Amino acid sequence: MSGTTHKATNSEADNETTLRDVLDRWKSAVDAHEPQRVAANFTENAIFQGLHPYSVGRQGIADYYASQPLGMTVTYRILETRRLADDLVLGYLSVDFSFTNRPTLPLYLSVLVVESPGLNQISHYQVSKLD
Repeated sequence: MSGTTHKATNSEADNETTLRDVLDRWKSAVDAHEPQRVAANFTENAIFQGLHPYSVGRQGIADYYASQPLGMTVTYRILETRRLADDLVLGYLSVDFSFTNRPTLPLYLSVLVVESPGLNQISHYQVSKLD
């Protein structure tokens, strides 16, 4: 069901399928250290908040990931989902960013994913570090 819309459905499984479609592509691009491919998983006007000042749009996202160290990888686990509209899914996740030369960085991530035929994309991304 990857890349399809799920109009008039609200099941947890449908929401997770929507999130995994784009998050698996995001993870693959992050793990490969391909900043432009990471940015392609976001809408053109996506609001992006990593651990540095926020940006709007794909170029800021590509720049952010280009500045990350080689060898950084990410794993994620979906904690909660909510369907906010027919084509909009909220995801709340735990994410671990792993590095070759320092400890893993555990964070929490909220994303809004817009469903559209053929390509689900992230329109809002915000990480949080909870102590």
